Amino acid sequence: MENILNPNSPVFILLFAWSLLWKGIALWRAAKLDQRNWFIVLLVINTAGILEILYLFRFAKKRFTIEELRFWEKTSK
Repeated sequence: MENILNPNSPVFILLFAWSLLWKGIALWRAAKLDQRNWFIVLLVINTAGILEILYLFRFAKKRFTIEELRFWEKTSK
């Protein structure tokens, strides 16, 4: 367990990248949809992407779709 918490471990780096990706998408969506309270919560609370995914697919005014996720994947290449 101590190795996982080391900032240089591959698991830590992957978890950080995973969380950063979902946080960025969720914050962008909350700002775009003018959901200030969600933006603040998502900015302050770190849940390794779990809260961000729940927000995007369940609680956002306009829910995130798999097609949008595929679009993001295509444009990032």
